[in-house]
Amino acid sequence: MTRSAPPVLPEVNFSDSGDVRYLHLGTEWVQGSMKLDAPFEIELEYVQRMMAWLLFVEPSSVSGRHAMQLGLGAASLTKFTRKTLRMRTTAIELNPQVVAACRGWFRLPGDDSRLQVVIADAATEIRRPKWLGTVDALQVDLYDHEAAAPVLDSESFYADCRALLTDDGCMTVNLFGRSSSYERSLAKIGAAFGRDALWAFKPTREGNTVVLARRTADRPRRPELAERAQTIQTRWGLPAPKWLRVFKPQSDL
Repeated sequence: MTRSAPPVLPEVNFSDSGDVRYLHLGTEWVQGSMKLDAPFEIELEYVQRMMAWLLFVEPSSVSGRHAMQLGLGAASLTKFTRKTLRMRTTAIELNPQVVAACRGWFRLPGDDSRLQVVIADAATEIRRPKWLGTVDALQVDLYDHEAAAPVLDSESFYADCRALLTDDGCMTVNLFGRSSSYERSLAKIGAAFGRDALWAFKPTREGNTVVLARRTADRPRRPELAERAQTIQTRWGLPAPKWLRVFKPQSDL
């Protein structure tokens, strides 16, 4: 019996441009960023949009919830949910070099009572019974060094993601890449969650489209969403009122 060789993981490096630091996996593609003078803010527009699940929960309940990131990137989401939102936060990352880079160059703190970074294959790790039904905000941003398409993008993977969520939990997914197909990915997410559970943003200028899927589909009233958006902006500094102009339920389409 022969063992398969472990995957060859790309080299991790960073670059600075002005007051922004960028994470790279051995290519020019940006895998994440950080403002050097505001390291715990979210710098990229699409990463801010990955926080749209905040529109669907009571703001006073946020600090008591559990956030999970699949793919650490430059740790923007992980740092924000742990420090700014004060949530229990779990990040799952395949490449230990990325974890080391985030702790050395991107101000990611060590594990503590609110933070756990797990070095593992996300597809395998999320099937562990300990995680099922425990996650309120699942943020999926899984790309390799070429950033050509999501690394995990099957109906069965999205079904496993749904199984992680609490009854009012949400998943947000970044869809981007030269060889990816937004409509095919959306269909797979819809097959796992139900089309009525899906919301989506218009693409950013860079081509990132964030899709949100709810564990339990319902339709908040627009005034309620507008009130929540204002609270999110006031309390946590995210441009949520602008989101509502480019964020729509997919059941209407």
